[in-house]
Amino acid sequence: MPTGGGYASGMSENTTDTSGSGAWVLDPAGSSATFACKTFWGLTTVRGTFGGVAGNGTVAADGTISGELIIDATGLDTKNKKRDEHLRSKDFFNTADYPSVVVRIVSARQAGDTIEGTGTIEAAGQSQPLTFTAKVTAVDDATTLAGEATVNHRALGMTWNQLGMLAGVSTGAVTARFVRA
Repeated sequence: MPTGGGYASGMSENTTDTSGSGAWVLDPAGSSATFACKTFWGLTTVRGTFGGVAGNGTVAADGTISGELIIDATGLDTKNKKRDEHLRSKDFFNTADYPSVVVRIVSARQAGDTIEGTGTIEAAGQSQPLTFTAKVTAVDDATTLAGEATVNHRALGMTWNQLGMLAGVSTGAVTARFVRA
């Protein structure tokens, strides 16, 4: 999540600017989550947005970042009502039982204007490890992270794949704007 300061200009990567340490909360109005998946044997890409994003983050005094994003899967939208209903079904996100996709950031660090981190993603009752890189933009009292990660949806139990139409991975992208708690 945000550092608010990260590494100050001219400092070495071993000297952390802790001005951003403390608790941060996600600003839902400045945040979004999307996904993309190749389909029709790679000939087209299905893109969609999720209903909303909530979350929080903590920056420790040593600059280590941790946090959580809660993404509303019940409001996913690909601009195709029938497809959206199928994506919400037990074949994919199973939103009746698991209405949210949860991203837990276990450890992340900022280097310049980039954050690299590890954690987990949970969807449809399954979990898998996650690594990500995000660009950091700090403006006034807010910090925005914009990043994406590749997710193996089959590892999350989303194995429906009629006639082998779907690629084994999807790309998830998040823009997360944080303000001090």
